[in-house]
Amino acid sequence: MTDAKVESAARLAAAQAVADALRTAADIEPRVLVVLGSGLEGVVGSTEVAEAISFEDVPGFPPPTVEGHAGRFVLGHTGGVGVLMMQGRVHMYEGHAPTTVVLGVRAARLMGCDTLVVTNAAGGVNPDFVPGDFMLITDHLNLTGDNPLSGPNIDELGPRFPAMTDAYDPELQVLARQVAEEQGQPMREGVYAGLLGPTFETPAEVRMLRTMGADAVGMSTVHEVIAARHAGMRVLGMSLITNVAAGSKHGHEEVLATSARRAPVLAELVAGILTRL
Repeated sequence: MTDAKVESAARLAAAQAVADALRTAADIEPRVLVVLGSGLEGVVGSTEVAEAISFEDVPGFPPPTVEGHAGRFVLGHTGGVGVLMMQGRVHMYEGHAPTTVVLGVRAARLMGCDTLVVTNAAGGVNPDFVPGDFMLITDHLNLTGDNPLSGPNIDELGPRFPAMTDAYDPELQVLARQVAEEQGQPMREGVYAGLLGPTFETPAEVRMLRTMGADAVGMSTVHEVIAARHAGMRVLGMSLITNVAAGSKHGHEEVLATSARRAPVLAELVAGILTRL
């Protein structure tokens, strides 16, 4: 076996080990993976929870080190739909490789999830956005300098060169707009720029992002979406605008405060979407 095949097999085995551990924990067949960003763990309140497992209790899965990320897998049902939720995530800026960042996504796919609902806390780049706004992600810019598909391809999961034209599923976007309108919740739309972090952006970087077409910026999401699309999953993405990029000196404290205030509304929105899938 060549070195490339060995590495590919090792990546697949790591994801399979996580999937097997989660299957053992609860008799749930999830259809949807929901990833919750900074301070957004309150969304779990809309879920009928069958089991919750700490990241560190899952073989090969790293614990989070960021405040606002509980670091748990939650298995249960929302509106009758089997779901796997990640309360928090791991990031490249914590020192993890992109393949580690997407380990949960790949495990979910191996468990049978065909849809990813990904959320994040983001800084507003669009000058019309204010903290507390929700943004439906219509596209993204991967500016992290890396890609989770680099290296040998995992043929069992997807093709070597996956298309990203409809990275964020158009039909799911229509559904999200409908649910938001029914709930009387305004929904912005735009492009999410994923940067490496952990520093917040300088004013010059925000001007650059605005010129490039970004509406919001954060330090997550893009790798998860790439891995999900590689594995044939549909993706719906939503950002909670928690601060004005380069316009606040309160940093992560402001992110968590805005998330705490708006998480119940996001929970209702996500639950409404899941019940209609």
